[in-house]
Formats: sequence, C-alpha cells, structure tokens
Amino acid sequence: MFNRKLVFWSACAGMLLFGICIITLGSVVADLRLKLNLDEISSGTLFTILPIGIIAGSLLFGPIADRNGYRLLLAVSAIIMAAGFFGIAYTGSEFVLKLYILLVGLGGGAINGATNALVSDISETGKGANISLLGVFYGIGALGMPLILALLRNVMNFEIIVASVGMLTLLTSIFYLIIKFPPPKHIKRVPFSETIKLVKNKMLLLIAFFLFFQSSYEGIINNWTTTYMVSKLAVEQSSALYALTLFVAGLVAMRLLIGSLFRSFTPAKLLVISFGLTIAGLLILRLSGSYSLSVTGLVLLGAGLAGGFPIMLGIAGNLFAELSGTAFSIIFFIALTGNTIINFLMGLVAQHFGVKHLITFALAETVIMILLSVLILKKSGNIK
Repeated sequence: MFNRKLVFWSACAGMLLFGICIITLGSVVADLRLKLNLDEISSGTLFTILPIGIIAGSLLFGPIADRNGYRLLLAVSAIIMAAGFFGIAYTGSEFVLKLYILLVGLGGGAINGATNALVSDISETGKGANISLLGVFYGIGALGMPLILALLRNVMNFEIIVASVGMLTLLTSIFYLIIKFPPPKHIKRVPFSETIKLVKNKMLLLIAFFLFFQSSYEGIINNWTTTYMVSKLAVEQSSALYALTLFVAGLVAMRLLIGSLFRSFTPAKLLVISFGLTIAGLLILRLSGSYSLSVTGLVLLGAGLAGGFPIMLGIAGNLFAELSGTAFSIIFFIALTGNTIINFLMGLVAQHFGVKHLITFALAETVIMILLSVLILKKSGNIK
C-alpha cells in the first residue's frame, strides 16, 4: 500500500524541478553565450529547443503512466533531466548543448504531466485544490532559481550551480525508485481505439482548448510584459523584470489559496473570481500610467490566471479517471502547442502594430476563455 501524503510530496518535488527546468535556460543563457561564443541567432535557437522537448515529453507520458504506473516513469524522466543539467553545465559544444537542452525539456515535460495526473489519481476529493497546491511548487522553482543564481554568482561559477541542480534531480530519481506508488490502472495494453475515443471526446477537447488559451496567456504575459512596460512607462528593464516576478508571486499566492482557504469553492465560483481578477488586472495595466499601479495590475493578473490549470485538470481528472494519464497527455500537448502558436502570433502583432496591443490581445483571449468555461461547466454539470 502506498503512502498518499508521501506520494503527494514526491509529486511536489517533481513540480519544483519542472519550475527550475523552465527558468534555468533563461537564467544562464548569458553565461553560455560567453562560454561557447554564441551569437544572437544561436542563442535564440536554444529557446526554441526547450519547448519542443517539453511538448514531446507531455505527449509521451500519459499512455506510459496508464499502462505501467508512475514509479519508473518519474524516475527515468528525472534521470533524463539530470543528464541534461549535467550536460548544460559542462559541454563545450553548441550542437551537444542543444541535445542536452532537449533532454531537460523531454524529462521536464513528462514530469510536469505525470505529477499532475498522479495528484489527480490519488485525490479522492478536491482534485483541483490538490493540483493547485502542486502548482505552488512550480512557482517556487521558477522564482527560486534566478534568486539562487544571483546570490551564488559571485561565490561559484554557473557550471557548479547547474550541476548541483542536476545532482538534486538525480537524488529525486532515487527517491522515486524507493517509495511506493499507486499500481498501474491497466495491466493490459490500453487499446488504441480507446485513445482515439479520448481524442474525439468533445468535453476533453473543450478543456484542452481552454488550456490552449490559458497556457498561451501565461506565455505572452511572461514574454512580452517587460517590453510593454519599458515601452509604455519608460522604466528600466530591471524594474520591469521585478514587476514580472510579482506577477508570478501573485499566481503562486492564489494557487496556495485555492488549495487551502478556497478549497471548498465550486469550479464555477473559482472561475468567476479568476476572471474578475484577470479583467481587473488588465484594465489597470491598460489605463494606468504609473509603475506602482501597473505592478498592482500584474499581481491581480497573476492571481486571476492561477486557477485555470488546476480547475480544468480537476474536472478532467474526475471525468476521465480510468485513463487520466492519456487524457492529461492530450490536454497538455494541445495546451503547450497553443503557447507556441499564440506567442508567435503575438510576435507578429508586436512587430507590425506595436507591443501596446498586448492588453487588447490578452482581453480577446479572456473573452474566448469565458465562453469556453461556460460550455465546460454546463457539460460537466457544474452549472445548469
């Protein structure tokens, strides 16, 4: 018999690693450029490789989890990530560096999806709330890595720091091998026809496309807010980055609330609160001419966006419990693909019409997500 609390904390450790995975490349790219003499184009290419790995890992983990369980899946994924971190730290070749970045993305994508599905599986009630608590650790990893680099940069070189992350990841893989996990849901191979049914399931697709916009929403705010604030408010880049950090802090704080004080709230009530905070944050960003008010808007926006993934994954976990891994794989694949596509479109908008249209773009996404959420809540029986 597995220990439910221990398994939950093991999932949190994996999500912490995924948060570190997402932010590490951006944190050390300047060091890598100097070490390997990379130009702007080569550096930019590195940022396209990580999402490819994450999307691939997200697509692969689900069927493996449903058929074989989580123990070996998480352990092997962590080992793959560890190999990637060690490689990033010590490689002297640009080509090999790209392979190691792909490994980090592949392992990270699998761990992200698997930990969410695992928490859903072990939660008899409050799936969304527990997934929200899991998401807090993503934020801790994403916020903590730049802070650690800043504190230790004058004490040790970046290679040692990244290799230390690799060692932490390797130790986590050993932890996964030691503890007991829930048994596989399907001893026999899941028929391909069942996977096809999931892909065609209208409810699953509604959830997936809600998160298509949710993921891209988080992406455009992360990628374009600093440029928007520098352009609109004429603030320093460092001040804009600090504001973006508070956006992530708002997201983390709200996920903590969803998993604790708001635990008993229905999905409908949580979504009303989420969209209210999101719209308030966007309006403040659009109308404000001051830095302090813009920061307030970003914190509210982060809080508003916090609920999307845990609420929708909680609904999906209840509806597709027998094939939760495969269902989550499909959802994450579509969601992360949306991040890539919408960010590309936002880039075109910024190039041809100016980054000032970021808020208009975000408002359009908000309207689409509200419409999708109403359909999802009606079909899932959460509202009449």
